Amino acid sequence: MTQRIYNFSAGPAVLPVPVLAEAQRDLLALPNAGASILEISHRSSTFAKIIENCESDFRSLLAIPENYRVLFLQGGARLQFSMIPMNLLGAGSQTADYILTGSWSKNAIKQAELEGSMRIAWDGKETNYDRLPRSENLDLNPGAAYAYFTSNETIQGIQFTNEPEVGDVPLVCDASSDILCRPVPVDRYGLLFACAQKNLGPAGVTVVVIREDLLERCPADLSPMLNYRTHAEQHSLFNTAPTFPIYIMGLVVRWILDEFGSLDSLYRHNQRKAQLLYEAIDASDGFYMGHAQPDFRSVMNVTFRLPSDALSSQF
Repeated sequence: MTQRIYNFSAGPAVLPVPVLAEAQRDLLALPNAGASILEISHRSSTFAKIIENCESDFRSLLAIPENYRVLFLQGGARLQFSMIPMNLLGAGSQTADYILTGSWSKNAIKQAELEGSMRIAWDGKETNYDRLPRSENLDLNPGAAYAYFTSNETIQGIQFTNEPEVGDVPLVCDASSDILCRPVPVDRYGLLFACAQKNLGPAGVTVVVIREDLLERCPADLSPMLNYRTHAEQHSLFNTAPTFPIYIMGLVVRWILDEFGSLDSLYRHNQRKAQLLYEAIDASDGFYMGHAQPDFRSVMNVTFRLPSDALSSQF
């Protein structure tokens, strides 16, 4: 076997070796299908079983309530930055609140502003986005269409450990870089989304978990491909689904269930791994300089710098 490197990239992430091995074994032909996952129809009975099992296991891990729909879409998080206001903002003068905590929430705001009116409920710019707001820091509008936050800022290395308190306003979350790293009370959310390539699988599929009542907000005159209601009614098969990424995601989710049993167990594992890195940073007498304030450190993205650009490049 080709020697695998230790990959600490924050981009497309490491996949479990057992998942890669299973995919490799069945790549030429899925059992009883006579063809590769890369070749079969997204409307075949074989793929229907794959996507059903993937959703079932995903629901089990996150304990997703029955009144939420799971959508398998394409376009990554960046398309969601636009689809969310397109679908949820509604007509008239309604606005949405955005909690600005770093690079990815900033990107989301830029795209949302093209679709309607946005308010910044908090901005961490003053301390270069090395911390998160307390509930009392948030300037929220109780009449907002939704309140948006990024649960884990990949570049800044800060992570929410609890959901922001937003009252009855639907809470919308970009969970792309920490989905499945820990248990999440899904019933606290109106919409939760994640592109796959951090924790779920390879790039190409984006998972949206949306409360059913919010589907009624989706405008009838919105293009079907951009309308959540279309994808919910068509069970994520309105267009050709990204069959391979969904297949791999199903293997990853099943591996988590088999290896850890629950997200509680996986979260404890993640905390131990992160602690090893933070202990090394804190014991380095400033040689490694962490970005995030200790109370807001992410268990998913341990960010730091070295004393010079030359050393950083060498590292």
